[in-house]
Amino acid sequence: MELRILEQYILGGAIATWLGFALIYVLGVKKTRQEHHEQTNQPFVVPTGATDVIIVGAGVAGAALAYSLGKDGRRVLVVERDLGLQDRIVGELLQPGGYLKLIHLGLEDCVDNIDAQKVFGYALFMDGKSTKLAYPLEKFTRDVSGRSFHNGRFVQRMRDKAATVSNVRLEQGTVTSLIEEKGSVKGVRYKTRAGLDITAHAPLTIVCDGCFSNLRRGLCKPEVDIPSSFAALLLKNCEAPYPNHGHVILADPSPILCYRISSTEIRCLVDIPGKKIPSVGNGDMALHLKMKVAPQIPPELRCSFVAAVDEGSIKTMANRSMPAAPQPTPGAILLGDSFNMRHPLTGGGMTVALSDVEIVRDLLRPLQNLNDSFALCKHLDSFYTLRKPVASTINTLAGALYKVFSASPDQARTELRQACFDYLSLGGMFSNGPIALLSGLNPKPSSLVLHFFSVAIFGVGRLLLPFPSLHRAWLGVRLILDASSIIFPILKSEGAAQMVLSPSNPSYYKSPFLH
Repeated sequence: MELRILEQYILGGAIATWLGFALIYVLGVKKTRQEHHEQTNQPFVVPTGATDVIIVGAGVAGAALAYSLGKDGRRVLVVERDLGLQDRIVGELLQPGGYLKLIHLGLEDCVDNIDAQKVFGYALFMDGKSTKLAYPLEKFTRDVSGRSFHNGRFVQRMRDKAATVSNVRLEQGTVTSLIEEKGSVKGVRYKTRAGLDITAHAPLTIVCDGCFSNLRRGLCKPEVDIPSSFAALLLKNCEAPYPNHGHVILADPSPILCYRISSTEIRCLVDIPGKKIPSVGNGDMALHLKMKVAPQIPPELRCSFVAAVDEGSIKTMANRSMPAAPQPTPGAILLGDSFNMRHPLTGGGMTVALSDVEIVRDLLRPLQNLNDSFALCKHLDSFYTLRKPVASTINTLAGALYKVFSASPDQARTELRQACFDYLSLGGMFSNGPIALLSGLNPKPSSLVLHFFSVAIFGVGRLLLPFPSLHRAWLGVRLILDASSIIFPILKSEGAAQMVLSPSNPSYYKSPFLH
């Protein structure tokens, strides 16, 4: 008995000694860094060669990329301004095409245990009528559908997954600048929460710091447009007219979105056109929502909508659109909303981001050495072409649908809006094609143009049948011209030639194991 007690004392002493040395080492390193900073007023420099890739931002794109590159053996440093749980009103709906990208990246379990809701399609409402539009999921035997959730919970799950990879390091800090030498980006400077300035070097820096990026200007030619803003509410303990479906209300003056983000909450996003919106602080927004918007909400949701307005927790967010305009820079690349944004009406942002992550991962996989920044830049140049089918299709559709779904005093635009609702209500191939485009399951630019003008021609047919008139014929001509004025400028900004010439790779063609 005494021998056993002695053994326990010896073991306990050894463990205590080891922990003591570990603590002294950690404190010593921290003190050395701090003393270096205080005495020299110079940034602490992370040794060159310790990192292969620096990722700025740990949102959906940054966290997914960190995990993917880490699994491929890259040494990754992720610098994120705030690693705490975020409460955001966008990035809450992941289309089926985006969920397939999660599967490709090995991140599908990140939608588990966050009370995520499955989404099987959309319901469209207009002038008291409604129609249900299902995702074309018949080709998939796996549990493929859209997912809706609290964005912060989803992002935290992805960060946790990235942190499980031994060669991925997440640090909380604010990146203040990129380090440039002889025309090439060599790393970043960032400041920790404790105020320590750190310089980190890597052969490749990937900037994923979101829509408010302060680093994008040197890496692209940003032209940010703000067509509208969202006023966001959480509707609690109510049932939507179509369970497990997103709801799009073609209201006046612009669309309203509703979708369930947990078992007890429905997110409602009210689009308000223009750059100036009613003030939340002085009560103008609440008055606008109750007097103008509430009567247009489906009856099943109206009481909860008014209750949410009365509760006062109204959030607003500007909707940004920014075409991808890369300025290839050796040693750095942009990804996610820092690089490319579209109107969030169709919920395609995360699908585009995850698709871009997959392309970058696949491009980097065969490379053993990333140190030749100019050769790497030339190699990554193909990224901008390979992303076109998915990104430009979703971007164009989002911009075009927002304009078509918004109310207008122009009679030709009103006819186009009605034609779109009636065309989708036909079901079958008339709804499957557009919904496959919207969901990211079949990103074909040619199919997008075909369906868009099919809607316009369908609208002309409605005007001319059963008895055409000169007035109706002229209205039909104006409808076609209006449709052209909507889609062609968007196609031009997205790079129409590359969209048409790029190979289309629908998600289900890439994943035969899903059939």
